[in-house]
Amino acid sequence: MALSTGQKVGWGLADMGIVVFVIVKQLLVLAFLTSYLGVAPALAGAIATGVLLFDMITDPAIGYLSDKTNSRFGRRYPWMITGAVVLALGTYLMFAVPAGQTPTFNALWFTGFFVLATVGFTMVSIPYGATAGEMTQDAKERSAMVAWRMGFASVGILIGGAVLPALAGGSLEGHATAALVVAPVIIGAVWLSVFFTRKAPRIAAPSSVSPTRMVGLVLKNKAFVTLALLYGVMTFSVALITAGLAFAVRYLIEDQGGTPLSGLAGALGALSLLLGMFVFGSILSQIVWVMLSNRVGKTFALCVGLVAYIGLLLALYQALPSTNVTTVAVLFLIAGFTNGSYQQIPWAMYPDLMDVTRNETGEAIEGAFSAIWLFGQKLANALAPGAMGLILALWGWQSTTEGRVEQVPQAVDALHYSMTLVPAAIFVVSIFALLVIYRPMASRVIARP
Repeated sequence: MALSTGQKVGWGLADMGIVVFVIVKQLLVLAFLTSYLGVAPALAGAIATGVLLFDMITDPAIGYLSDKTNSRFGRRYPWMITGAVVLALGTYLMFAVPAGQTPTFNALWFTGFFVLATVGFTMVSIPYGATAGEMTQDAKERSAMVAWRMGFASVGILIGGAVLPALAGGSLEGHATAALVVAPVIIGAVWLSVFFTRKAPRIAAPSSVSPTRMVGLVLKNKAFVTLALLYGVMTFSVALITAGLAFAVRYLIEDQGGTPLSGLAGALGALSLLLGMFVFGSILSQIVWVMLSNRVGKTFALCVGLVAYIGLLLALYQALPSTNVTTVAVLFLIAGFTNGSYQQIPWAMYPDLMDVTRNETGEAIEGAFSAIWLFGQKLANALAPGAMGLILALWGWQSTTEGRVEQVPQAVDALHYSMTLVPAAIFVVSIFALLVIYRPMASRVIARP
């Protein structure tokens, strides 16, 4: 039975709330710790990496438990409904650090509630990812669903990366207030998604497969494992860019006025303006990537997007440091368009590979697949802030509680290279692996990879 438009839209809505936290942990955590809590860059990076590595431990457990859950609401929804509350509460408390404390106290407070938020995130994201394989087995329908998902994800990026920092107003107390305002958005997006998809097809019967058997079935699907690894590599590249963005706005973009968007940057803040342009480009791109995927296949469409992404990063390398916020804003509009391919296409590819295992074995273990799929991304998102923090520390970056402090030129240069040339090189390797390793493997098990 074909899904209704309302079900497709409703399914995508949950990602708006999920992505708010994704952007918070990628974009704001490192900068918040070093710029408002006085935590040294290397320690801040270690905190971000350590918590996110811990988060990965919970993935297989939640995936397994959601596959085994038996309730009147199905296997996934109880986890999503409860997890949304835990996620929103933890996100608020992360930023509600009491004023006037030592950097050590600040680090411990933040770490504790960061852990709570990541547990809530896993409770939502793992079951949510599993529903993509349950609701439909039509490849084109999945592409349409993911397009809606990424459209709402773009709004989540705007809320977490632009609205929250703008509401924070550059102060410690402002961040707590902003997080409190955003918390209902997280809960509302997930709960409304559950409501709108409550009548969509789903597999209600709990799986009888043992944990060891589940892992074995997933790992036996070589094309899926390869794609999950490659998407993790691509995610590291994007996460490295995101980890440095808040620093770049402070140290690589100093608008001197007189450009078309100078007034807007002054009113909203440069970070909010750039994220807004990025989101606008991402939303515009969704239909393009769906159409291209249907025309040339998802793998080739993804490669086209990555080639465009590389060109954008090289242009950004040339443009920074910049005193013209309009030029940078236009580049971020293009960045949103190119990033749309990374956001959308792989999420439409991996459910096709889940079908292979279900058709061959008869086992519905979408939760296990979702856990492995997110495992690579979480590992990448965990390593990126640690890598960025270590790079900055090695080149002499200074922490502060005032928001900004003068940095030595070599530290700013290290930030510049790490956000542009390094991610571009990673994308080159990803394209090669997609075409030479993944595509031949996938073509043996699905008609048009």
